[in-house]
Amino acid sequence: MSDVEIGLAGIAILLALIAMRVPIAIALFSVPFVGIYALYGWRPAFGALKVIPYDFAASWELSSIPMFLLMGYLAYHSGITAGLFDAARVWLARLPGGLAVASIFGASGFAAVTGSSVATAAAMGRIAVPEMLKHGYDPRLATGTVAAAGTIGALIPPSILLILYGIIAEVPINKLFLGGAGVGLFSAFAYVVLVIGWATLKPEVAPRSYEQHTMREKFTELRKVTPALLLAFLVFGGLFAGLFTPTEAGAVGAALCVLIAAAQRKLTWRNFRVSVAESFATTSALLFIVIGANLLARFVALSGVDGYISDVIASVSTSTYLFLAGVVVIYLILGMFLEPTGAMIITLPIVLPVAATLGVDELWFGIFLAKLLEVGMITPPIGLNVFVLNGVVGKVSLGEIFRGTARFIGADMVVLFLLVLVPGIVLFLPNLLN
Repeated sequence: MSDVEIGLAGIAILLALIAMRVPIAIALFSVPFVGIYALYGWRPAFGALKVIPYDFAASWELSSIPMFLLMGYLAYHSGITAGLFDAARVWLARLPGGLAVASIFGASGFAAVTGSSVATAAAMGRIAVPEMLKHGYDPRLATGTVAAAGTIGALIPPSILLILYGIIAEVPINKLFLGGAGVGLFSAFAYVVLVIGWATLKPEVAPRSYEQHTMREKFTELRKVTPALLLAFLVFGGLFAGLFTPTEAGAVGAALCVLIAAAQRKLTWRNFRVSVAESFATTSALLFIVIGANLLARFVALSGVDGYISDVIASVSTSTYLFLAGVVVIYLILGMFLEPTGAMIITLPIVLPVAATLGVDELWFGIFLAKLLEVGMITPPIGLNVFVLNGVVGKVSLGEIFRGTARFIGADMVVLFLLVLVPGIVLFLPNLLN
């Protein structure tokens, strides 16, 4: 077998192992190791296994991941983010589909503190879905809105997905954060337009609320979310103002979260211990997966598969749009079976060189991929946000939730099309840092 054939066989075996439910980290370690052995023998294979994990794990930028995770878990477990939906509800309830619109804004605020799609969907599912069902909302609208709004967590900073992409693709993380914030808000706007249109055309799915709230009541609710807004402002305001690096921003955010929770007397030993334990567990899982992805990238490069695929695409078509259309199809399929981090990390060693060959902006491509991967969180048969929401809500079936997300997937496709058509939607804010 030629080197390229060995590389292609390795990728096929990797996909087969994942389809057989072998843990991604194990598949990512074993296939490149055996592949490098097949190419060059035992010594280079063991050398790669010895050097690559250390070189990557020793990266200073990786320290931002456990810190941002700790910030998010502390904010969640200490209740700093608890009032976001209530504040949005008081201000927006009188709109068509007002409670669903409030869920979208609440999820955006929650995502700005936690950076997790799953955590956002779980939290808003506990808070917002029962409230909407109590007011007579169609279960498909109620659950579909929250499942889709949860995907904003991977775009609005701090996004672990964007941090990992930035480290692997060597793109400035602060610029990725700015681009992600812009696209996250644009996605939220698209969801709001969809919900208002849905509720206007079919009023029975979202009965109008005629609650009256005085300005005093509205500002009282707004004051309850001041700690969460202050946390997001200080961390990301300082980051984008250049006061500290993305790595330092994670540590600053975690420290501020501890201080805010302590000042509110919401910091207990139990929620601190749980937050630290969950941060360690998530960080460990991510490190194993990403180190495995670096081994895969080395194997792909040594076998020449990246160059082979680039040449094949160039021989078929030099159209960037055709390449992006293929990326959309591939990632939508992968998103049905894999969680976003695994799907991105497995494929980046292959798609990044091709994107570079076609002249695709790496910063824009990272945001595009993050948005595309998050669509997979609400697509059948294994949309992770849908399963999380079903576990939280219980009385709404998976089928109903998936039917509710269908319209939001359509809105996401429109957003992705506009990102391709108007790259400035992604690049406008990052370019301000130049």
